[in-house]
Amino acid sequence: MDYKKIEGGGITSPKGFLAGATYCGFKSKNPEKPDLAVIYSEKEATCAAVFTTNIFCAAPVILDREILKKGKARAVVINSGIANAATGQKGIDNAKAVEKKAEELLGLGEDQVFVSSTGVIGQQLPVEKALKGLEKIVPTLSREQGTDAAYAIMTTDTVKKESAMEVEFSGGKVTIGAMAKGSGMIHPNMATMLVYITTDAKIEQAELQKYLSASVDDTFNMLSVDGDTSTNDSLFLIANGASGVEIKTKEDKEKFAKLIKEICLDITLRIARDGEGATHMIVSHANNLPTDKDARLVAKSIVCSSLVKTAIYGKDANWGRIMAAAGYSGAKFDVSKADCFLESKAGKIAVMEGGFGTDFDEDKAKEILSEEEIYITVDLHDGDACATAYGCDLTYDYVKINGDYRS
Repeated sequence: MDYKKIEGGGITSPKGFLAGATYCGFKSKNPEKPDLAVIYSEKEATCAAVFTTNIFCAAPVILDREILKKGKARAVVINSGIANAATGQKGIDNAKAVEKKAEELLGLGEDQVFVSSTGVIGQQLPVEKALKGLEKIVPTLSREQGTDAAYAIMTTDTVKKESAMEVEFSGGKVTIGAMAKGSGMIHPNMATMLVYITTDAKIEQAELQKYLSASVDDTFNMLSVDGDTSTNDSLFLIANGASGVEIKTKEDKEKFAKLIKEICLDITLRIARDGEGATHMIVSHANNLPTDKDARLVAKSIVCSSLVKTAIYGKDANWGRIMAAAGYSGAKFDVSKADCFLESKAGKIAVMEGGFGTDFDEDKAKEILSEEEIYITVDLHDGDACATAYGCDLTYDYVKINGDYRS
């Protein structure tokens, strides 16, 4: 699919979307770091979403699942610093108060605003701070503040995660934009942390949800930083039709589905690169297995393995850890045919062929593993199903970051 990446683009790149951010003091004492953000569509919009499968889910997730049932929403309010999870009925009431205040200030009807939170679990959201923050943000909403919103939702992230693309359809040009936060507590079985996607395409809600859910399976659901599924994971897709381009032909629908998957993959890779304390991104390819399920199990087992992660951090071509992870994944395959390769910008090397280790050059392997992006390929020669998973290495800094997360 031909698409154009928008340099410096993000959540407000599509027509009809505004954003804003401000500092409320939820956790950080740095007033230069905003911690409350708003995304707003100037036009009525259809929406789709996917949420965490963690049954110990946050109050905003409980609220948003109900709002999603109507299939339409115009805005999202996001705070960082406090997750509003494990906060009982009071937490739900606080999330509802934020929703109602935003609807009032934006002149919207009931159930038109999603609410998201990220940060420390078990603390009540200082709702008065949030309401005052909304009073400051709403009058200043603009297209220029998209990147400010992306900054506001960061917690342990080291970089803002933004992306935008343009594609020509039969009726004209459509733009899609995204922003996300995610660095640790990432092992979703839906989406990853907090992700927001906007588009100025016009499309039916059922189609929007179908394409989003399908895209998640091969992107966010194949991502793992540390094996922990968040209580707050939420992914939203809002389409306001401001471009005037309706997605209705078969060809346009296929292209639009690919576009959603493309931006989901872009954000997935950005999160994998920015895993807490990470020094390497890891991409795991599991090739030629009996079934799609087997391929997904192997690919994800490799990126989830703490021993594989630490080996990559140490630049150690310990292929035994890779194959051990493939072996305990639950997939069924013939081990006697297995090949394993390590690859980066520095080259590619076979460390296992035909079920046995090769006499590879350790110095060359270390050179390959010294690059930031590492590709592991396991070829089982036992079918034609393939899958790819995404992750990062595990470092001393991950322990440091999470050892004092609440302080």
